[in-house]
Amino acid sequence: VALFEPNRRTMLLTGAGEIFLRYASASVTALKQGMRMVGGDEMSPEHAFTVGALPTASARILPAAIAHVTQRYERLRPRVVTGANDVLMAQLRLGDLDLVIGRMAAPETMTGFTFEHLYSERIGLVVRPGHPLLHAQAFALAAIAQYQLLMPPPGSVISSTVERYMIANSIQPRSGVIETVSDAFARGYLRQSDAIWFISEGVVAEDVASGQLALLPAHTEDTLGPVGLTTRADAVLSLSAQIFITALREIAAGWRAGDLPGRP
Repeated sequence: VALFEPNRRTMLLTGAGEIFLRYASASVTALKQGMRMVGGDEMSPEHAFTVGALPTASARILPAAIAHVTQRYERLRPRVVTGANDVLMAQLRLGDLDLVIGRMAAPETMTGFTFEHLYSERIGLVVRPGHPLLHAQAFALAAIAQYQLLMPPPGSVISSTVERYMIANSIQPRSGVIETVSDAFARGYLRQSDAIWFISEGVVAEDVASGQLALLPAHTEDTLGPVGLTTRADAVLSLSAQIFITALREIAAGWRAGDLPGRP
């Protein structure tokens, strides 16, 4: 029975492959949980949970949810892991993570996962305060092609969205492109250059609010995308993970209703 079918860019699962992957992932997860319990290498396993966080969630909803649950339940022991989308999704599939928070991954990578939408978020064009385009009499999107652009690398969650936005607006960079998923690098680079950073607005919300960074007045409604939590379809989550997910839902609901500060 063939589990994969050839493709130009990657190997795609056949129907039989998807079924095999679902059961194989569940088996690996169960084996890891059993080894941890027998080996005793988990301190208070009923109170521990591990969250994979993409940049768009790391800056706002994740800190708010962690603060909420740890203040209310002192014995909870959250573990936060950050990384690229493909790395986190691989860890989730193997059972190393209980859930991943961030933008929804590409549909072809969601086999065996479930996604719960919490809120939606746009991609912004971020610059340093005092950037020349902030003071232009009339902002023209085409003008960004004259500046160096910080872009998400292929395979990152927002890369295809940014690529479509560039094509739809006939933008062809003329001053070079730097590919990065490092928020720290991008922030530091903007401080000493006129580069323009394509990034989810949630990542830089606090920077913009404090005046450390600024958003160009570009219309990016077409980049609006769902942010939420991804879990394994076959997973039975611990009580602590369920408590944390409840906090995420409450915070997101407050943002949508406009009842809580720091909403998208």
